[in-house]
Amino acid sequence: MTQATQHNNLLSQLGSAIDSVTLNQVRHTLNNLSPPDVAHQLETAPPKFRRILWELVDPEISGEVIHELSDEIRLEFLDEMDSAEVASLTEGLDVDDIVDILQQLPDRVIPEVLQAMSAQDRQRVESVLTYNEDTAGGLMDTEVITVRPDITVDVVLRYLRRFEEIPDITDNLFVVNRNDTFAGNLPLGMLLTSSPTTRVREVMNTEVRGIHVDLTDSEVAQLFQRHDLVSAPVVDNENRLVGRITIDDVVDVIVEDADHSLLAMAGLSDTEDTFSSIGKTVPRRAIWLGVNLLTAIFASTAISLFEDALDKVVALAILMPIVASMGGVAGSQTLTVVIRGMALGQIERGNLNWLLTKEFAVGALNGLLYALIVGCVVSLWFQDATMALIIGLAMAINLMAAALSGTLLPILLKFLKIDPALAGTVILTTITDVVGFISFLGLATLFLT
Repeated sequence: MTQATQHNNLLSQLGSAIDSVTLNQVRHTLNNLSPPDVAHQLETAPPKFRRILWELVDPEISGEVIHELSDEIRLEFLDEMDSAEVASLTEGLDVDDIVDILQQLPDRVIPEVLQAMSAQDRQRVESVLTYNEDTAGGLMDTEVITVRPDITVDVVLRYLRRFEEIPDITDNLFVVNRNDTFAGNLPLGMLLTSSPTTRVREVMNTEVRGIHVDLTDSEVAQLFQRHDLVSAPVVDNENRLVGRITIDDVVDVIVEDADHSLLAMAGLSDTEDTFSSIGKTVPRRAIWLGVNLLTAIFASTAISLFEDALDKVVALAILMPIVASMGGVAGSQTLTVVIRGMALGQIERGNLNWLLTKEFAVGALNGLLYALIVGCVVSLWFQDATMALIIGLAMAINLMAAALSGTLLPILLKFLKIDPALAGTVILTTITDVVGFISFLGLATLFLT
């Protein structure tokens, strides 16, 4: 049975169970799923079913389930819990997962939840909470296995056997000196294939560099992608080992960044819930629609400056959207490429001039190509060579302006500490509309009046 079929069956069962007040079958089906699959069921259920499904989740897995939920849905459930319930929910979770949950709570509630935890858990969680959530420190897990460089492989193996279990996604042991200074790592493969009498310093990898606690999560993701890492050590200013980051947390960062970029292009929050209520959705979208309306009015004002020319030539009103539309698409192409390059850390001051020259050249060549094509079409359509010249020149101008704007705008917005993905599209659309209208109608005024 596919996951989609399983989901539909579960919702169907739930609807029937509510009518008959017999929820045991639904509870059994739900709790036989893995925590990520349970979270998926909650996220894809309409609001009227979501609350009921959460009540049916086994308390033993509820902590893992709530960690897998999106931020908005997780917060819905957390808002209805007291500090003791939240503390109970986090029992058995990794420190980084607990921190993810606590960071969504109001500041006044966090101390109460920490007080309800065991002393050991509280100390470990507090050490991570001191770091910004969007940094390596906020992303890391403090549960690490460390060994000294002067002991033998046999001692390491006997040491590992003392653990009931080792942390998930352990592909390396971290080697530290007596003051916890990071010295390198010991791959498990090397540990298992080395002679028992070999000392750790002889087989450890000393070329590994720790990730600084203040490195941003996006930069951490780039390091993992660039070096094909599964886990990595996190160090402080003195190169002391303070934790580790694993690939599962990095995948979460990548997905969150992708969601943010996709939704921000439409002016939506990256916590947007597909099934959120009408009351929540309307104001969120209305705000950005209002911003877009203001920019549209600005573009319309530019058109009104050429009212006399429009009154004289109906063809201008027919052809005007073509220029603005082509500029908007060309600008969006450049904007998307530049924002992606910035997210991947590929755009720097040293290569900015080359990128700007390249995008301008692309805009100019495409502008000339489509100026010729559209000019020929307009000439045949209206039997007017002057009109063909006007729209051809306007299109070339707008596509070059779109290329320049699409390249420079996200860099300028980032310098001003404004999210390029969120604000870039609306501003770029306004620029290409205004430049398109003014160039087209300005040339028309020049040639036709």
